[in-house]
Amino acid sequence: MRRKLVLTLALSAALAVGVVAIASAAQTTIRAGNLILTFGGTASPKKLPKNDYAPVTTNIFGKIATSDRTHPSAFREIVVDIDKDVKIDVKGYPTCKAGELEARDTKSAMRVCGDSVLGEGQANAEIAFAEQNPIKVFSPLTIFNGGGSGGKTKLLIHTFITVPVPAAIVTDVTIAKKGSGIHSIAKIPKIAGGSGSALDFSFKLGKRFTYKGKKVAYSEAKCPDGQFKVRVPKAVFKNEANTPGVAAQTVLKGGLVVPCTPGR
Repeated sequence: MRRKLVLTLALSAALAVGVVAIASAAQTTIRAGNLILTFGGTASPKKLPKNDYAPVTTNIFGKIATSDRTHPSAFREIVVDIDKDVKIDVKGYPTCKAGELEARDTKSAMRVCGDSVLGEGQANAEIAFAEQNPIKVFSPLTIFNGGGSGGKTKLLIHTFITVPVPAAIVTDVTIAKKGSGIHSIAKIPKIAGGSGSALDFSFKLGKRFTYKGKKVAYSEAKCPDGQFKVRVPKAVFKNEANTPGVAAQTVLKGGLVVPCTPGR
């Protein structure tokens, strides 16, 4: 069974990494069935040039809850399209491979790939086993540069849980050009074999570095007409814990026009 609802938000997690990179201060709460989603973020600077791209650093946050306080469906995938006024570039920045992060806790992941970090934050998940009280698990969240090739950029979002057994969760985010804009797909692995769901997250994303003697940034934006256009063709939540009365899969989609302040 699938439920569809217009999703009005600046970011969808995952992560759809990069959507709030164009939102100066946006927050939206959306409901679908018993599912309640709140997403938002801030960007610096708020004022951007009309014609030239400028570096942007973002703070992104999100929360997933239910109206009846039951275990929420698991956030598994999101597709996000962003207009041409935002661009991503990791050329010249150190890279990390997913295999280097799997089976590693946060400290170990930083030791191996610390020079490729693009953002850091924290996340909370809930593990719900049958006939047991749900267990909340906290984890640092780290975003690593997975590199770029063939017109695509890859980000790796690493978290590490200790319950029910120690395990690394590596979310793969692929970002590519689509027309004159950006198309991104984030895929979140199962948590605790399907018994876990994300509850909330927050992180800061954005890195400035030097490449061939020139200062560059991971994310840059411009504001020619006072608005950014964001479209979410698909955000997928799955009832992997088999919560009674909840759809096996909930699909949300929609879009948003986010205002910005044009500078010179």
